[in-house]
Amino acid sequence: MYETLAKARKLGGSLIVRIPKEIVEDEDIHEGELVRLRVSKVRKSGFGSLKGVGSMTREDELDEQIRH
Repeated sequence: MYETLAKARKLGGSLIVRIPKEIVEDEDIHEGELVRLRVSKVRKSGFGSLKGVGSMTREDELDEQIRH
């Protein structure tokens, strides 16, 4: 069994996902055959999304403690 990431694309009223060539060849998949799919949405990480925002200072930490 393989796991890969693929981008969903719109085709008519449906979304399609292409199976990479390497998987098609390794699994000997042909057009018209049924394949089993497990689908889950990839969650984007927020890491690095706030560029330019400095680190938390000691004052920020104390303010946070006072609020809680």
